[in-house]
Amino acid sequence: MNYLRSFVPWLVFAGVSTAGWQWGALAGLVASVVLLIADRATGLSLENRLLEYGTIVYFLGLSVLAFTRPESDLQLYSGAMSVGWLALISWVSIAVRRPFTLAIARGMAPPEVWDTPLFRRINVVITAAWALSFTLSALAQVAISAYGLGTVFSIVVQVAGFVLPVRFTATYPDRARARFLQQSGARFNAQEGMAS
Repeated sequence: MNYLRSFVPWLVFAGVSTAGWQWGALAGLVASVVLLIADRATGLSLENRLLEYGTIVYFLGLSVLAFTRPESDLQLYSGAMSVGWLALISWVSIAVRRPFTLAIARGMAPPEVWDTPLFRRINVVITAAWALSFTLSALAQVAISAYGLGTVFSIVVQVAGFVLPVRFTATYPDRARARFLQQSGARFNAQEGMAS
């Protein structure tokens, strides 16, 4: 569950926003900066931290908007904007070949696998799953806000938008490694048969 730590600022924003979206944005900004400083203090590399830097940029911008225009109609769409921003970060991280899950996975995997094609491929697929989930959640949140469907629908979408990729992230690496080993074994057996 180490990867969920990166989403703490977003959870803080969601919780504190009940007191006002400007306070939620400011709390999200503070939480994201504190987490990045804590990572640096423990010696973690700040390279490949697109999610963390993108989170800081988002909450800085949202804080400025929310405090200068607290009655803005965009407040109704703050949930959709947040998840949309996460989708953007995710897709961009794939496009620049630095999937945001890479930094998280490196904290949980031994250094000898970091540069292997399998490790990179697993992280691209996992990041794509998160990106797709964020994209669909953002679209659903826009519809919920536009049609005034209420908090219950919004919460269901938010929970599903995190639970589904969390489950995928928990199970996919083992499946991908098993498939890789099976394919490698089949290739090895085929090469042995040709050599005989």
